[in-house]
Amino acid sequence: PAAVLGAREQQVLQLVAEGYTSNQMAGKLHIASSTVEVHRRNIMRKLDLHSVAELTRYVVNNELAAR
Repeated sequence: PAAVLGAREQQVLQLVAEGYTSNQMAGKLHIASSTVEVHRRNIMRKLDLHSVAELTRYVVNNELAAR
């Protein structure tokens, strides 16, 4: 399912997995934090996830979390 994500969405998903906040992601990616939130919402919509808990579970189940 992650294949349906765009390149920037994949970057945001990886940073979510690494525990970055929206503000930290924005700084790292040189975009506005509101843009990060849009990407996060799009990721959740595309992956049919309805809460941050589901997004976290997706990250763990797909071994995206940093070790």
